[in-house]
Amino acid sequence: MTVSLSAFLQQLVTSPPLLITVLLTLGVILVNGWTDAPNAIATCVSTRSIKPRHAIWMAAAFNFLGVLVMTALNATVAQTIYKMVDFGGDPHQALIALCAALFAIVTWATAAWAFGIPTSESHALIAGLSGAAIALHGGLSGINGGEWVKVLYGLVLSTLLGFALGWLCTKAIEFLFRRADRQKTLEPFRWAQIGGGAAMAFMHGAQDGQKFMGIFMLGIFLAGGQGDAQSFQIPLWMMILCSLVMALGTSIGGMRIIKAVGMDMVKLEKYQGFAADLAGAGCLLLSSLTGVPVSTTHTKTTAIMGVGAAKRLSSVNWGVVKEMLLTWVLTFPGCGLIGYLMAKLFIWIF
Repeated sequence: MTVSLSAFLQQLVTSPPLLITVLLTLGVILVNGWTDAPNAIATCVSTRSIKPRHAIWMAAAFNFLGVLVMTALNATVAQTIYKMVDFGGDPHQALIALCAALFAIVTWATAAWAFGIPTSESHALIAGLSGAAIALHGGLSGINGGEWVKVLYGLVLSTLLGFALGWLCTKAIEFLFRRADRQKTLEPFRWAQIGGGAAMAFMHGAQDGQKFMGIFMLGIFLAGGQGDAQSFQIPLWMMILCSLVMALGTSIGGMRIIKAVGMDMVKLEKYQGFAADLAGAGCLLLSSLTGVPVSTTHTKTTAIMGVGAAKRLSSVNWGVVKEMLLTWVLTFPGCGLIGYLMAKLFIWIF
């Protein structure tokens, strides 16, 4: 099942609830572009491999390509997010609950950005949707355990694999270039770091773009009274629209996030920044191909931790790490509670 552009526009004009849902969804994608996307380019900026403004535009371009290319090749992440919670039953109330979840996500993400904390939009999305679904059904019957467990797999995968790959990539590079003149390797690793940042931005679009397009499709189906659609095909116009909005969000910037991830947590050299990007992009590629939704922020940050630990544990600023971990831990109950309360309030009002 899919939706043509002409049918979508016609439905958008005649359905105010769909218009609100679409605006909130695009708002979440925009916020994701300026809060999550800067993580992809944090290391190449912190090592001065590329100027911040150039890095932001590069990230915007490769976010666009990531959404477009990976969704066309493999949309399993979007399917996982779509089926993770049950918004069946009354389509009108379900659409209201979905709007409440999106409102909660925007609120949470904007607050985190204001304080310069690299929160995970993926975790906020999952938490907000889950809270709204629980409110809609009045219990855990709104959660599809078989799909939700993939979220737990993603948490473990992004944490352990991101850290391990960061450590291994660093050790491998140090071994391969152990006899090389350090000064002569600076320029090649500078370009490698730029390539690594582009790869991270591409995979950010590939992962996060799919998540939000899954929600986009859910909103369209609910607005059309179809609360029981089991599968769908993402149309090309939606890929282009979502990737453009994410690219716009990235172009707005996010220097606070870049500083927190790339500069405050670990002081990196160019080869170490490349190792972190390589590890993060590899982990995200594996997750995308297997349909496991993971946090790009979580993956990149743990990869950087692994790179720092490869040198010595004391080179990691564990105070910053502790602050980030606390934010991630709070995201699930915090954003989930906001989603739950907003859903109850919106259903009561409307």
